[in-house]
Amino acid sequence: MNLVQAEFERLTARRFVQLMLALLVAAFVVTVATTIAGSHRPTSAEISRAEAEVQREIAADQRRLRECREAFGPDAPDEEWRKYPADCDALVRRQPQIHDYLAGVFVFEQQVPGLVYFLITFLALFGFLVGASYIGADLNSGGMVNLLLWRPQRLTVLGTKLGALLGGVLGVSVVASVLFVGAFWLVAEVRGFSGNVDVDFWSELLPTVVRGWVLTLMVSAIGFAIAVLGRHTAAALGAVAAYAVIWEAGGRIVMEIVDTSRPDIWMLSTYVGAWLLGQIHLSARDAVCAPTNFGYCERVPYVLGWPIGLVVLSLVVAAFVVGAFAAFRRRDLI
Repeated sequence: MNLVQAEFERLTARRFVQLMLALLVAAFVVTVATTIAGSHRPTSAEISRAEAEVQREIAADQRRLRECREAFGPDAPDEEWRKYPADCDALVRRQPQIHDYLAGVFVFEQQVPGLVYFLITFLALFGFLVGASYIGADLNSGGMVNLLLWRPQRLTVLGTKLGALLGGVLGVSVVASVLFVGAFWLVAEVRGFSGNVDVDFWSELLPTVVRGWVLTLMVSAIGFAIAVLGRHTAAALGAVAAYAVIWEAGGRIVMEIVDTSRPDIWMLSTYVGAWLLGQIHLSARDAVCAPTNFGYCERVPYVLGWPIGLVVLSLVVAAFVVGAFAAFRRRDLI
């Protein structure tokens, strides 16, 4: 039998994988059902009232903009300009939408981006647990030894297992994403409001979904690699728990106490956020700033974009995977 085919069959036959798939489906069903229960199809009267509110808000914005520009005019009363910002356009908020004034209605345009992050979180958790258990069970039960008797090429076998894992997780992620977004689109059409779902909307949502797939594959590979290094599924779970408690929580507290300039750059979660969100806005204590009257230095804003997030996460994944393959190559499996 082909090794790749055999590994895919072993992956899909594992009860833990089937259980995780069932839990994934259950979580999606509960989310969709909760959304349906808390939404309703807006009536024509509700839409008419919302449209009237939109028009009133637009008129109010235009009035504020006109008054601001008049305050900076040559004929304006003295000091009148102090009531307004230097940039009058800043007074005009984003264009109001009908769904801003619809209560108790699921709005696809407004709410599905947040639900996509919920989806990505579940997929990443799914990938990590499946990746860790898939190889951890084989190493702990002796299944890997039996497999190597049939195909005595360690790195080939381990690489095939990793490839089968990533291929399977990617397939689940793609199918789950299509069904998930499609289900909420149907909910919006039947018991909600679609909103302004145009090219700009999809051009923002689709890259987020794809970045979520990439993150899921990275997390799956890390779970797989840690389980190889620790020779047990529990090693991956323990390592992640220890990192979260000791470094992400404890380390951040210590850095705040010693007044580290940019503690966020030392946290892996920062780069996960930068990759997944596209960019994140942070603040740092300027090392050369003068103390203010309140006894501390003011924070200086800075931005981390998705490229740096991708680079850092890729290096972390590569380090774990290379370390796992190097350790497995020399390890006594008995």
